[in-house]
Amino acid sequence: MRIPGLDIEFQRLDAPLPIHFARVAPPDWSALAHALAANQGQIVSLWGSDHGAGGKTVSAAYQSAEGLVVAELALEPAARYPDIASHFPAAIRMQRAARDLVGVAAEGATDQRPWLRHGAWPADYLPLAAENTGAENFTQESEDYDFVRVQGDGVHEIPVGPVHAGIIEPGHFRFSVVGEKVLRLEERLGYTHKGIERRFAGLDIATGARLAGRVSGDSTVAYAWGYAMAAESLAGVRIPDRAIWLRALLLERERIANHLGDLGALGNDAAFGFALTQFSLLREEWQRNSQAAFGHRLLMDQVVPGGVARDLDEPAIAAQLEQIRSLREMIARLRRIFDEHAGMQDRFVTTGRVDQELALRLGLTGFALRASGIARDLRSDFPFAPYPQVDFKCMTRTNGDVGARVNQRFDEISESLRLLLRLLRGLPPGAIAAPLAATGPGRGFGWVEGWRGPVMVALETGGEGSITRCHCHDPSWQNWPVLEHAIIGNIVADFPLINKSFNLSYSGQDL
Repeated sequence: MRIPGLDIEFQRLDAPLPIHFARVAPPDWSALAHALAANQGQIVSLWGSDHGAGGKTVSAAYQSAEGLVVAELALEPAARYPDIASHFPAAIRMQRAARDLVGVAAEGATDQRPWLRHGAWPADYLPLAAENTGAENFTQESEDYDFVRVQGDGVHEIPVGPVHAGIIEPGHFRFSVVGEKVLRLEERLGYTHKGIERRFAGLDIATGARLAGRVSGDSTVAYAWGYAMAAESLAGVRIPDRAIWLRALLLERERIANHLGDLGALGNDAAFGFALTQFSLLREEWQRNSQAAFGHRLLMDQVVPGGVARDLDEPAIAAQLEQIRSLREMIARLRRIFDEHAGMQDRFVTTGRVDQELALRLGLTGFALRASGIARDLRSDFPFAPYPQVDFKCMTRTNGDVGARVNQRFDEISESLRLLLRLLRGLPPGAIAAPLAATGPGRGFGWVEGWRGPVMVALETGGEGSITRCHCHDPSWQNWPVLEHAIIGNIVADFPLINKSFNLSYSGQDL
């Protein structure tokens, strides 16, 4: 594959989706970002790697009309590379995180503040570097963060977090307000840093699969499938048709479970506790069925490299078909209640609006992008089995507000239920896994439309097939900055509602 105007030869990798890889020079790194931005491409992820004697690299993955385009740039000893945030604002925080973890810095970037470090490790300690330094100096206090200040008559700041009520993960939100109206919101995340990317190093492929499925518990199927796709691409393995269909079934069950939980929480945030009760019951029944059929409420460890871990027998298929019929009826009734509830509609409509221009400029992704009228979904943009066989339809809304994101969830539940019926009734016979041969040095990529948006996994292995680098990317990286804009002009009391309408991950993007 070649991109017009660029002298870069991309290699098409062996994967179900079109994934292209190339090593580039510094001028091509910038030219590629410019060319893709000019053609409505979007950045998917950016990360750094340290190969020891092989030197440091920085990689960027983009979604283009041709598929996933991945560029790797080898860095000089100074470990600096050209900034691409002027083309893709979503890259700002990714570049800051790469600096904190690996020590690769974006030259010319306007925002050089630490993102993950928080003063919890010394500035010269690099968790993902081949050789760490500064490890003896872990006694320092957390440093002050240079929040952007808004000044003027009547402007006040409201700090919220990082510790929140209940089981919400930590994140700090700094509101600048006049009266109740929000002028600016700035987030500070990175409080949950777990060292997952470092933990991958040295693991074998099978053990790495279990870790990938625990990057973000609410997206375990998406991450496990992305990881498995990368491992299978690296090994050149084709998995059985039945396993592919079962993976899609698991992914759609995960999507439905999360949308059910969010619809109940959104109703509750609009002071309609009935919604929380009803949707909590529906989600609980849905997850109990997952436990009965697959042995885990969240469907962990079901997608494995080479296929899936468990098959469905006829009684389990019958039980799922019956639950789908029942859930479709309940969803239709609850949707009518939502539509006819004047109090909820007053809270939902026009609140937290993200128009198409802003969504595209900031790189919004997933169901939130589709709620702003942009029909972008890996299941339809780059149809991979079994989605063409079950006639997947990409659903969109146009208003881009809380109401649109609520309706988008209802639409996606209905579409996923329809897909599940087709998957269960058309499940092909055969094996559910193929053996994964031992691999040597190489790289593979996985790319899956999770319930929040596209999940990407970049996997590298060394001489004996063990993992040297595994980078997992959550769509929350792109969507958190958009939330800062969605709240502008709204009142502070509507922030929980706007926040829940996106329901982004704190932990999934802090590895």
